[in-house]
Amino acid sequence: MGPLGRLPGRRVRVRGASMAPTLSDGDTVFAARGAPAAGDVVLVTWMSRPGRLSVKRAVRLEPGGWHVCGDNRSASTDSRELGPAEVHAVIRWRLWPRPGRLR
Repeated sequence: MGPLGRLPGRRVRVRGASMAPTLSDGDTVFAARGAPAAGDVVLVTWMSRPGRLSVKRAVRLEPGGWHVCGDNRSASTDSRELGPAEVHAVIRWRLWPRPGRLR
């Protein structure tokens, strides 16, 4: 079963600076099932890091999964090092500290 289990979505706490300035360490977001599109913020895992969830931006679909990158590329470990990621959910809302829709 995936990170969402049987639920349609879940709250996720962001850790680290890889998604700055879009998201900051400690932000809480809502990740929901859905088909990702290039440019979406997504919840992912990599085969080389089973069970470890990451929040990244979807760049393009490629064989084996999605190429994803952090918005703060100098502080992000992402598909540039780990290869294609499996997308589990799309993140469209920040719940805390500044509630609102993500772009």
